[in-house]
Formats: sequence, C-alpha cells, structure tokens
Amino acid sequence: MFERFTEKAIKVIMLAQEEARRLGHNFVGTEQILLGLIVLKSMGINLKDARVEVEKIIGRGSGFVAVEIPFTPRAKRVLELSLEEARQLGHNYIGSEHLLLGLLREGEGVAARVLENLGADPGNIRTQVIRMVGESTEAVGAGVGGGSSGNKMPTLEEYGTNLTKLAEEGKLDPVVGRQQQIERVVQILGRRTKNNPCLIGEPGVGKTAIAEGLAQRIASGDVPETIEGKKEGV
Repeated sequence: MFERFTEKAIKVIMLAQEEARRLGHNFVGTEQILLGLIVLKSMGINLKDARVEVEKIIGRGSGFVAVEIPFTPRAKRVLELSLEEARQLGHNYIGSEHLLLGLLREGEGVAARVLENLGADPGNIRTQVIRMVGESTEAVGAGVGGGSSGNKMPTLEEYGTNLTKLAEEGKLDPVVGRQQQIERVVQILGRRTKNNPCLIGEPGVGKTAIAEGLAQRIASGDVPETIEGKKEGV
C-alpha cells in the first residue's frame, strides 16, 4: 500500500510516529494519525489543544518506545479506508487528503472523540476536503488541456525542476554508490501495475541523488520501453 502514498502522506505517517514517541507509546493509533494531519494540514484545529485532548483520553506511555512502532487495528482500518476513498475519487495515489477522509470515515476511534471534544464537525470537514479535491482536479485538467502554448506540463515546469532536461544538458553530477537503489526504482517504474516507487528517509540521506540518477538513466535511454522519453520532475 505505501508504494502508492504521496510524499505528503508519507510525511503524515512519519509525523504520527513522532507523536507516538512523544507520548511514549509503542503504537500508532487513529489519534496519532490525526495529530500528524493537523501538523501538516490546515484543518482549523489547534495542534496544542488536540494534543491535550489525546493525552486526556489515552494518557502517556511508559516512555520506552520500540524502533518499529506498529499500527493499531483501527489505524490500519484508516489506511484501508484511505485507499477506498482514493479509488472512489478515481485517484491512483493516496495523499494526505485521502488519509483525512479515511480517518473521518472510520469515525469510532480516539481521533473521532478528540474531534468531538474540540467541537469539530467531521461531516463538515469531509465536505470541505472533497470540495477542495474536486477544485484541485479541475484546475489540473484546465492546465493540461486549456492552454494554446503547447506546454504540456505547466504546473511542473512552473513550480518544479525538470531533472530529465538537466540530465540531457549534462547539468547533473554523476551519482556514485546508489546504483542498486536506482535500478530498483527503474524496475518498479517498468511494471504494468503497482509502479509507484516511494523514496522515504530523513533529509540528507540521498533521496535526491537517486532521483537524479534515474533522470540520467532516462536521458541516456538506459530504461525499459515503458518509461523511455518520460520526464522526471521534483
């Protein structure tokens, strides 16, 4: 499932794990996912107030937290529901918006109690999220099909960097020591299904180097036919 998560959705999960550690808990529940979403997204909910409510309901843990923090059954259900929400919206990825919709749809865990205690209306939040997702989709559609300039990637080129173009122009440094990871990304991208690799890690561990290495492979034609000529942006 996580290979379909966007960078923001992965960030929510990482923030949820941080919230679990902060409370000394050896699990990630719906409440930690909620806190992760509040940190990342503007939901009209004060993070400090939400943290206070979470601590009131579940208290603090022992203080010893394992390296690997498992999800509770309800939290796993939220992840499953986020996948369903993405499918219903016709999306082939899972973003932070889908996680929020899944959390609201689950509606019975600690997160639901926190929202209730803070006076938030889950139904209203859900309506707002779906409206925002719809507006975003319409904007992307208009950008792709509405222009007469011939620019097929206006949003990417305006806000991002075309790594493939930089690689073609020889403006990227050679990537050393990342061949195994780059090859794995190429293999995943070349699949017919489940072809969404996700690079996870702290800043400075080399995620950008892998992306640049992939761009160089595409520029040199050293990739499967399915991704030949593709453009990579960050």
